[in-house]
Amino acid sequence: MPLVTLKQILDEAAKGGYGVGAFNVNNMEQIQGIFKAAQELESPLIIQASFNAVKYAGLEFLKYLMKAATETYPDVPVALHLDHGPDFDRCKTCIELGFTSVMIDGSLDYSSKEKKKPARSFEDNVAVTKQVVDYSHQFGVSVEGELGTLGGIEDEASAQKVMLTDPEQANAFVEQTGVDALAVAIGTSHGAYKFKEKPIIDIERVKTIHEKIPNTPLVMHGSSSVPMELTEKLNTFIVVSKGKDDEGGPYIDFLGKKYYIDQDYSIARDMVYDLFFKNRLKKTMGVPIESIQMGIRNGVRKINVDTDGRLMVTTAILEVLYSQPEKFDPRDYLEPSREAIYNMVKGKILAFGSAGRSKDYKPKSLKRMKKVYEK
Repeated sequence: MPLVTLKQILDEAAKGGYGVGAFNVNNMEQIQGIFKAAQELESPLIIQASFNAVKYAGLEFLKYLMKAATETYPDVPVALHLDHGPDFDRCKTCIELGFTSVMIDGSLDYSSKEKKKPARSFEDNVAVTKQVVDYSHQFGVSVEGELGTLGGIEDEASAQKVMLTDPEQANAFVEQTGVDALAVAIGTSHGAYKFKEKPIIDIERVKTIHEKIPNTPLVMHGSSSVPMELTEKLNTFIVVSKGKDDEGGPYIDFLGKKYYIDQDYSIARDMVYDLFFKNRLKKTMGVPIESIQMGIRNGVRKINVDTDGRLMVTTAILEVLYSQPEKFDPRDYLEPSREAIYNMVKGKILAFGSAGRSKDYKPKSLKRMKKVYEK
């Protein structure tokens, strides 16, 4: 099945009252695992890449990986989507590459040199979003906009301040920009370190926004669940051993390097954790599935999932390398990572309600969607 637009996938999801997972990808194994799950469960699919992912994989490589996937899994209706496009030029680049949908994140000023980006004014957000919409619709390409800002970090999408979406502005934003879908800030968060305790997602705000713009599909960003069993499993792969030698005395061996100590081993071990393993996952919680399902019942049609995929891949690879350190063939650890992604996506498809929906409609080409937008 050829690539389809985000608009068609989300409009059909609105008719059926279900949500569709939007899964971020960076490499072949992720794409294969995601498509395999969608094919088996007969689900529509949104594959998305941040612009940093596009830079990592390479424009042409990503284009032909997607072409291979659509030929291998011809029954899956799929939109190829740019996640968090920072400006007009980069959205334009991805449209030229063959993306059928782009997100312009006009909520943040990506031109700022600050690591955490300042929020744009409503007027500036409208201006840059409308510029992308006017250009994209000429080619039949869908556009997702954002109103409000999320917490956490995802590539460059890091806001200085969390600003929940104002329902009173939502209708004006959609009318003035013509976006096909609207990402809303309702208490979700980007990245792995979302919440220390079970979050409270503002479902009442979702309901109100949906009432204001009932014909515009809503999008939940930062919606990975960050399963606790995964973070606990990842932490078991941190190997710290102790020993003594004649010259330096007692030492801690961490990641192949000796750190000499003159105090209690247990204290030193904690010190090594804190000082030398900055990426160790502390206590963190994601967005509960039941909160996402409540969002779906109130107009959410696209659910972004990135961190869960990263955790699945990393855990699967580390498990092989930890238990079988003699393995050096990348296929020995990349194949389990592909299977892990496949299992994760199957669970999301079932939870979001999109299983069995891929044959509900015939795909519309970009040429046909261009005529739809012209009207």
